Amino acid sequence: MASSSLKLPAALALAGSILGLVFAAYSTADYAAHLDRGVHDLHCSIIPGVAPTDNAEACRAAMYSPYAAVAKAAIWGGVPIALFALGAFTFFAAFSVYLLMRGTEAPARARNFFAVVSLTPLLVSLMMFTVALTQLGALCKICVGIYLSSALLATGGIWMGLGARGQTSRSSGGLVFAGLALAALGLSTLLPAAAYAATAPDHSPYISDCGVIKIAPEAKHELLPLKGAAAKKDALFFEDPLCPTCRAFHARLVGEDVIDSLNAQVVLFPLDSECNWMLGEPLHPGACILSRALLCADDPRAALEWAFHDQEKLAQAGKAGPKALTALITAQLGSGVAACMNSAKTKQRLNKHLHYAAENNVPLSTPQMYLGNERICDEDTDIGLRFTLSRRAPELVP
Repeated sequence: MASSSLKLPAALALAGSILGLVFAAYSTADYAAHLDRGVHDLHCSIIPGVAPTDNAEACRAAMYSPYAAVAKAAIWGGVPIALFALGAFTFFAAFSVYLLMRGTEAPARARNFFAVVSLTPLLVSLMMFTVALTQLGALCKICVGIYLSSALLATGGIWMGLGARGQTSRSSGGLVFAGLALAALGLSTLLPAAAYAATAPDHSPYISDCGVIKIAPEAKHELLPLKGAAAKKDALFFEDPLCPTCRAFHARLVGEDVIDSLNAQVVLFPLDSECNWMLGEPLHPGACILSRALLCADDPRAALEWAFHDQEKLAQAGKAGPKALTALITAQLGSGVAACMNSAKTKQRLNKHLHYAAENNVPLSTPQMYLGNERICDEDTDIGLRFTLSRRAPELVP
């Protein structure tokens, strides 16, 4: 019977690999489900086996972000990076089983190799963790599950390496073994992604014919200007500053390096019955007040980005009442904006935005995007944004 002195680290590495496989499989399945251009519930828990839910804003933001997939311009939605994790964890699970079965009978070169490469998922996880905190401002629970799995795998690998210190391999060919093992790891990591890319459906026929704007924007509509530094294409957005989906959409435009290439105008479309007569009750209380503040800001883009960045705090203040929300606006944009936003002129300007939306018969939903006068399908403003822009307006895609 093989010695058990190295079975514990091998078992720990195997547990981390299996957990990583589970979380990567959930993430991949969620991503692939959206290839039907619908909106689906997501797995968003660090507990394996928990059913998908529609209450998964952080996980949805991560999935829709530019960092969730590669080759987005070539394939609608791109190739999810979870597929690479799926392949890598498969390799580590198989290697862990081998080490668990052999124990100290396994060649030292195999244990040392495993100790080194077991750190790679953890390094990738640390990179993605940093991106999540600095770029997305939220942690996806299914991603956290992968991070923890990577930490377990690395712990088992390091433990395995420490147990192999001072031991030498019983046979030559260490470099050959390392080369073959690295090739196997690379093949395992890339194969699922290659299979996905080869079988992904072509969405080109579905990214057009989603309507046109009936009435082109004019100066009399007094829309919010959002001109990029290197504008190449006219665009029109219908947005609510307290809409989480609008915040995520804006983040995608920034993350995809598109926002500065647009000569955009924003139709402020607050889903708040305080000013929006098309609603029976407010969906985002305080959105009317905040929209008027944006109309008064000296730098509309900076003000809009502040509203999106502090959206949760502003939404809570909006629910608390006008006084609390006005205090936050005054602290950020100044007393002049606070006075301007309550003027009859500003209220009339916001009313023009709402009338413009009504005259164009736009749905009561945000965000909506038009390139020129052509509407971008709602399904193409999230994971399919880069693919759609590369076909509809290639000059916008770096």
